[in-house]
Amino acid sequence: MGNVDAFWDAEIYELKQGYSEEKDHYVCLLCSEKIEKGMIYQDSGNLYEAEKFMKIHIEKNHHSVFDYLIQLDKKLTGLTEHQNHLLRLFYQGKSDAEIQKETGIGSTSTIRNHRFVLKEKERQAKLFLVMMELLKEKDQHAPTFLPLHKTAKLVDDRYNITEEEKEKSLLKYFPEGTDGPMKKFPLKEKQKLVVLREIVKRFTPNKKYTEKEINEVLTTVYHDYVVLRRYLIEYGFIDRKPDGSTYWLKV
Repeated sequence: MGNVDAFWDAEIYELKQGYSEEKDHYVCLLCSEKIEKGMIYQDSGNLYEAEKFMKIHIEKNHHSVFDYLIQLDKKLTGLTEHQNHLLRLFYQGKSDAEIQKETGIGSTSTIRNHRFVLKEKERQAKLFLVMMELLKEKDQHAPTFLPLHKTAKLVDDRYNITEEEKEKSLLKYFPEGTDGPMKKFPLKEKQKLVVLREIVKRFTPNKKYTEKEINEVLTTVYHDYVVLRRYLIEYGFIDRKPDGSTYWLKV
């Protein structure tokens, strides 16, 4: 889940560009892909240095950072479905008149008012970010919460988990260490989430798995691999084709 931490810990400029810079790599914040520095990469017959190739990777695999972010759950973006739709149209460069015609919403002045409301939301977000940064300097009692995984299907109080709670749960359910077998599967939803976050680390991002391969990995964790597989899908950690022929780690 390292990519989850990197995503939420990233600076705004890093999220905007879609990647962060480490000592030896550029790391895609959207899918964890790493591009090694100092190497020359080829694409469509052209040669690129590492950072430029990372930008090409984002364009080819995610279309754009905006396209990736706008499809995230509304619990993560804070956008209503209506605002989400309008932002997509604004990003496409459409005029107020074109948007009004396409959506059938009021008049062009109505669309302009929606732009104003979104601008207000932006100003409020900036002030809130500043206040939270200032709060970090003063609040000595704030617990460290686990970051949300971006593919979470339902975001509710089960995600209200501190790092301390996580460590206690992992010690309880993985007494031989998190690389070893799980003692039992939790009944409480919060603890399920904690162990699933740990189990999913055993899968490789961007790799396609057959159902047999998925089961083989999960069997090393717990004898009831069917239960683990079901909850990994239910919580949005893993996705699969409708026929169950291919599985992959959602990022």
